Amino acid sequence: MTLYSRIRPLAFTLPAETAHDLGKRTLRAAQSTWPTRTALSSGYQYEHPALEVDLFDSTFPNPVGVAAGFDKNAEVTHALEALGFGFVEIGTVTPYPQSGNDRPRLFRLLEDEAMVNRMGFNGQGMERVKARLEADGTPGFPLGVNVGKMNSSSEGEAIEDYRRVFDRLSPFADYVVVNVSCPNTPEEFDEGSPDHLRAIFETLEAENDADVPILVKIGPDEPDDSILDLVDIVQEFDLDGIVATNTSTSREDLESPNREEWGGLSGKPVESRSTEVIRTIAEHTDGELPIVGVGGVDSPVSAYRKIRAGASLVQLYTGFVYEGPSTAKRINKGLVTLLERDGFSSVEDTVGADLE
Repeated sequence: MTLYSRIRPLAFTLPAETAHDLGKRTLRAAQSTWPTRTALSSGYQYEHPALEVDLFDSTFPNPVGVAAGFDKNAEVTHALEALGFGFVEIGTVTPYPQSGNDRPRLFRLLEDEAMVNRMGFNGQGMERVKARLEADGTPGFPLGVNVGKMNSSSEGEAIEDYRRVFDRLSPFADYVVVNVSCPNTPEEFDEGSPDHLRAIFETLEAENDADVPILVKIGPDEPDDSILDLVDIVQEFDLDGIVATNTSTSREDLESPNREEWGGLSGKPVESRSTEVIRTIAEHTDGELPIVGVGGVDSPVSAYRKIRAGASLVQLYTGFVYEGPSTAKRINKGLVTLLERDGFSSVEDTVGADLE
């Protein structure tokens, strides 16, 4: 039994967002000095050459990262590195601060090992995030930046929102993700329409003098044909990858009373659909388009499934909440065992192993 498993019941007596904020304050304190950061690293980091992934012109020390939403404002990137993750994606970052939806807006579904969130792109805005990255420095592992629009923006204003955030934060990023699939923001227009996507990509391409890798985050709820239409547009613009998938609006086969809350579902119930989407994209693109797999990752087995389905990297958020600070180390050690069992020399050699 880990220390986290002992204190988790106490933490779970707090409202979910309160517990999340408390956890981030603890991590912020832990990363503030060299001795405390070193102590975290010695206890939680796990290194193995088979885990390294070269992608997006960067070397990821391992394929297990923290998904967007956990560290929206780049407050604990160094602590997450010390905890043994291979990368982190901050955000979603918007041009200006916004409060998001009213509380409560984050709910645990304990019986389902899941969460529902309707945060609504709450955050401190790009200038505050930029100042923090300048003051704290970027971490020693790859940093992704997830960019989004203001909730009040029109279709035309949204394109300028993406451009503004890209302009401010891409110099700090190893890759940038365009988030057009969040189910928790106002639906003033169709963010996934081909014309809107093309306008975004054309704008960012014109802005991207440094050739920062650009990815798109997609949702799991559209039919496969619609998902592949979006993938075709991504390939048309020669973008660098897909993050699959965002949270879901589905509530099938859930047991928790909190299943009635509206918002995006994450965690164990979305694992299967997320992996299915990854496999569908990988088969459609012959494995040529890099995929970051997210949705229900909480164990070596769930991470391995996504990698074998076609994901080069995986991310988690809800699994981190439920499993605690040793999550990355446990998954990475387990991945090495699975690779050795199946005769693979590295994670990179395993990507797409289950594809026909």
